[in-house]
Amino acid sequence: MRYSSGAVEALIEEFAKLPGIGRKTAQRLTMHVLQERRSEVEKLADALIDVKEKVIRCSVCQNITDLGADPCHLCTSSGRDRTVICVVESPTEVLAFEKTGHYKGLYHVLHGVISPLDGVGPDDIKVRELIVRLGTVAPDEVREVVLALNPTVEGETTSLYISKLLKPLGIEVTRIARGIPVGAELEFIDEATLSRAMEGRSAI
Repeated sequence: MRYSSGAVEALIEEFAKLPGIGRKTAQRLTMHVLQERRSEVEKLADALIDVKEKVIRCSVCQNITDLGADPCHLCTSSGRDRTVICVVESPTEVLAFEKTGHYKGLYHVLHGVISPLDGVGPDDIKVRELIVRLGTVAPDEVREVVLALNPTVEGETTSLYISKLLKPLGIEVTRIARGIPVGAELEFIDEATLSRAMEGRSAI
């Protein structure tokens, strides 16, 4: 069923493009927007525009940060262990590890994984930036790189590729423990499991 209003249909179609949002959910969101006060809808619209205009990637770790706050607060914090870098797929994994309160090192966000079937190669993610980053630090400043990618075929492929690139640098390369189910997404794993996985990391 399609609505008689073209504007309503257009908004439903846009909501339905979002990950995990089907047409029924898109319809509910659209009806909610219609019932909200204009001022509230304008706040939503402004927030969407601000995300595109004011959010950038940290020049050091590639995590998201605000324009004018580069490097990000994690990279500049004096309370972080600068000898360890945890490599993750997306900013959502950074949030997941931070929620555990256990990991105190730095991060590097790849913004994807190697997936030949999807046409995603090493040059399409932030691997090169990681190598450049490690090449600019003082010797022995970074002693360990933890690969914390999702336990999928693509995640494994990316982990092996990165580990081969890092071996000549003399930096210990580890991966988080296998307590996380194969095929699971790290952002949905509970804090206790993530903490145990980080504690049980092993060399590659």
